[in-house]
Amino acid sequence: MRIDLPGIEAFLGVAIWGSFRRAAAHMNLSQAALSHRVKKLEEALGVTLLARTTRRVSLTEAGLELLPVAQRAVGDMEGALTGLRDRGRGGPERLAIGCLPTMALLHLPAVLAKFRHLHPALRVQVYDNSAAEIVARVRAGEVAFGVTVVSARGLDLEIVPLIKDPFVLVCPPCHPLAVQQEVQWRELDGETLIRISAETVNRVLIDEALGRKRETMDWHFEVQRVPTAIAMVRAGLGLTVLPLSGLDAHRAAGLVGVPLRNPAVARGIGLVSLRDRPLSPQSAVLARLVSEQLRAGPPCVGTTA
Repeated sequence: MRIDLPGIEAFLGVAIWGSFRRAAAHMNLSQAALSHRVKKLEEALGVTLLARTTRRVSLTEAGLELLPVAQRAVGDMEGALTGLRDRGRGGPERLAIGCLPTMALLHLPAVLAKFRHLHPALRVQVYDNSAAEIVARVRAGEVAFGVTVVSARGLDLEIVPLIKDPFVLVCPPCHPLAVQQEVQWRELDGETLIRISAETVNRVLIDEALGRKRETMDWHFEVQRVPTAIAMVRAGLGLTVLPLSGLDAHRAAGLVGVPLRNPAVARGIGLVSLRDRPLSPQSAVLARLVSEQLRAGPPCVGTTA
């Protein structure tokens, strides 16, 4: 079907501003014109996106499903058009990269400070996404390179391994296991555990390393994000297993990370780019700075055993 960009922009405006009146004022449209665009989009899709009452506007189930997709699509288009406009005017260029959230928190501020000194006019867009999303953006040509888990395979990808990020047991300092130099996985029998969603690479690596053993462990809670798991450990709900960078990146003060053994599990972090598309000179500089920063270690390190 033909993409109704004005309708999508109208829908996003109402969703963001919470009313047709405020959205119309922000978009410099009449309320009638804005309402017509939304109605036309709904008719084309065959669903109702916005539930209207005399007092408020809310998103329907279909609207909630469309919202993140529309935001991402419009954001990507705006970024691409901005880059083209700047090049056409001879103004600042744009460089986009992908980066795991933990690596972005730990390393990118220092890297981008150095890079800005070298290229002050160059705009940098960071997609701090999951490992799968980063590889997808690399393959789509949306980013010059990605800083991600190097489990991705494919003849189309150039992979440069940089560091190993070991998984550790995260627990309160008062826990008996917190004082040990290392913990065997079998010592977690009987412990209440918090694990990350099966949709993440971290979970896949742990499951593959443990094999059938993972089914005998008391994974009492499951969450989607590292900060949530850390907050639950801090609240005394259980223990969790995370990459060491996750503990450092979220400044988990008051918690301890103990190395795990038998098996020891680690994720490889590296640079991923398209094999048949050489990096631009500016991208190559940024990639070098990232490599140097990761290999040197984070500027600040969290509490570990």
